[in-house]
Amino acid sequence: MLTLSRWKVTAVILSVIFGIVFSLPNILPQKTLDALPGWVPHQKLNLGLDLQGGSYLLYEVDTDALRAERLTNMVEDVRTTLRNDQIEFSELGEAGGVVRVRITDPGKVDQAVSLLRRSIGGPLAGAIGGKDTSVSNKGDGRLELSFVPEAAKADAAKAVDQSIETIRRRIDALGTKEPTITRQGSNRIVIQAAGESDPARLQAVIGQTAKLTFQMVDGTVTPEDMAANRIPPGVMVIQSANAGEPPIAVAKRALVTGEDLVDASQSFDQNGAAAVAFRFGGSGARKFGDATTRNVGKRFAIVLDNKYISAPTINQPIPGGSGIITGNFTPESAAELALLLRSGALPAKLNLEEQRTVGAELGADAVRAGAISLAIGAAAMFVFIILAYGLFGVFAAIALVVNVLLIVGIMSMTQATLTFPGIAGLILTLAVAVDANVLIYERMRDEAAAGRSPMSAADTGFRRAMVSIMDANITSLISAAIMFGFGSGPIKGFAWTLSIGVFTSVFTAIIITQVLIGWWFKVAKPKKLPIA
Repeated sequence: MLTLSRWKVTAVILSVIFGIVFSLPNILPQKTLDALPGWVPHQKLNLGLDLQGGSYLLYEVDTDALRAERLTNMVEDVRTTLRNDQIEFSELGEAGGVVRVRITDPGKVDQAVSLLRRSIGGPLAGAIGGKDTSVSNKGDGRLELSFVPEAAKADAAKAVDQSIETIRRRIDALGTKEPTITRQGSNRIVIQAAGESDPARLQAVIGQTAKLTFQMVDGTVTPEDMAANRIPPGVMVIQSANAGEPPIAVAKRALVTGEDLVDASQSFDQNGAAAVAFRFGGSGARKFGDATTRNVGKRFAIVLDNKYISAPTINQPIPGGSGIITGNFTPESAAELALLLRSGALPAKLNLEEQRTVGAELGADAVRAGAISLAIGAAAMFVFIILAYGLFGVFAAIALVVNVLLIVGIMSMTQATLTFPGIAGLILTLAVAVDANVLIYERMRDEAAAGRSPMSAADTGFRRAMVSIMDANITSLISAAIMFGFGSGPIKGFAWTLSIGVFTSVFTAIIITQVLIGWWFKVAKPKKLPIA
């Protein structure tokens, strides 16, 4: 085992070169790094929120509002479905999470039940052939529609997943580097944006739902009707996004939604005022063209988050699926709205639960504290291993240095995020590596005391310590996997650093130490082990 095989020597040389090359950018000044050729690695350690400062936001997805919106849509779907099949009804409404309707013609109750079961609702996630709604006949022509219990959980999970992806696209568009966006519990989202010191800027982009719809204006509803709350079924009153403009009545069911948008950008109208240009994709362009063709001469409202931006008249069909949104925009606000529309609407409102800001100076203090902790820990281990095992302790110390270089190099290359707990994981890794060397050297002592020759004692010490070393490191890997799978934020950072360290520790403690000891045996030809 102590033979200086070519592959071991090659592996040691390549690992040292790798560690130096990929760790070096972390200590070079930025100007020097920029002057290096493009093929030289430039990646530095990606420091987490606690080490370089930034913003921490905790949002809760408003699943109750999502469910209320779906129930409202169900009411309108029932109204449209029954009217299209000329089935007379009354008492349509929603209360307590249940939509109720009364079919006035007893002879058409069964037809209505069959029709609603086919038309209302959608497939239930995770259930083959299942639907997320149920339709019940309560007798006397009364029907009740409600979501099945599993639908609420499926809707909430889907809304959180969609929100995470939408938030990620929005933050990426801001240029914030490597944001950490994770789920917490069933309906909460944690956002950590390292280096972003202005949480208000993040909130302005993240928190806006940006749900864009095009809805027909109901010109039959007068201001007096609105004041007296005489609103016909299927119509709702919305406020203007621009101060001073009166509310308008619009159809609840949207003609087209922003889900069909494929592009949005900041632009200018014919008067040179800031606007937002938009373009629909294939099916969206067709729906938009059909809607504008059917409603020439009528007004339609461009609605963002239940407030209308403008309500122009459709002068002619718009078959191309593109147009502009005008309003009281500045170039900056138009660009921000375009960004929100491009990244997609949030499926539900987000409620801010917690906000923290870590200053850059505090992050720098954490980096210094971490570096000092690492230096003290490493120095203590070096002193112990050298005092305890002499020359072999020096070999172990060299292996520890290579171990640190490998960990930093791998994390720099993969752009893994190093957090303050991650530094603790790094220190723990060094301790585990020392523990492996202690097991090997103590086994060598035992073999030498049993009368074996120095070479035989060293060789047997490596072989017999291997089982204990593998047991200890596999246990550490299992623990790290559990923490990474179930933890979040700093816990994941600790687990990731620990996992990398387990592999590098096994390599350096066994291979590098073996090569150094084998080289020493070849040069010194000792008669006695220096640790015996």
